[in-house]
Amino acid sequence: MEQQQAYWDRVADEMTFTHPLDRDWLDRFVDKKARVLDYGCGYGRSLRDLAGLGYKNAVGVDFSARMIERARREAPNLTFALAEDFPFSEAAGTFDAVLLMAVLTCVAGDQDQRDLIARLHDLLRPGGLLYLSDMPLQTDERNLTRYAEGARRFGDYGVFQTEDGAIMRHHDDRRLADLLSAFEDVADRSISIRTLNGHAATAVQILARRPLG
Repeated sequence: MEQQQAYWDRVADEMTFTHPLDRDWLDRFVDKKARVLDYGCGYGRSLRDLAGLGYKNAVGVDFSARMIERARREAPNLTFALAEDFPFSEAAGTFDAVLLMAVLTCVAGDQDQRDLIARLHDLLRPGGLLYLSDMPLQTDERNLTRYAEGARRFGDYGVFQTEDGAIMRHHDDRRLADLLSAFEDVADRSISIRTLNGHAATAVQILARRPLG
């Protein structure tokens, strides 16, 4: 985790994130007055998009101090918090929706991913929605080569190291389904995006609900 934080601190001022929000999903399932958490908010792009759509009761949280500094600089009217300063225990069950935009791909470890999803499940109120956008396994030769090299190095197919030193993970459908097994499916879609380095890729977006019971 420390290595990942150091990476995102280093690149905080040069990154442009690309995973979009689906306005139709938000209009249909998330009330404008909803309390929304953007977990792993980076420099606040998604939170700015939410504010532009009329969602004013939202907070962005990230582990990278440099990302939070940039977020506060670029959107001083919005609310951002460094993860180590955020009262997660007090916030349990208080959010109507949580955004997780391209965060799992930055959390490569099996247990780290399970712990993250469990934390988000606890932060949501019963009936609250998780909006996940992330990277499935790609089929192009460049990524297939990275997956094979990563499997030998890290022991998990889909985990790889980028040219600039980040450890990333792409996911098969079973992995995502297993991670979200405590949630109810609401909607999903595949979309075309550009990666952080400008490569064409496919992303998956999933809307899932914490059960009422």
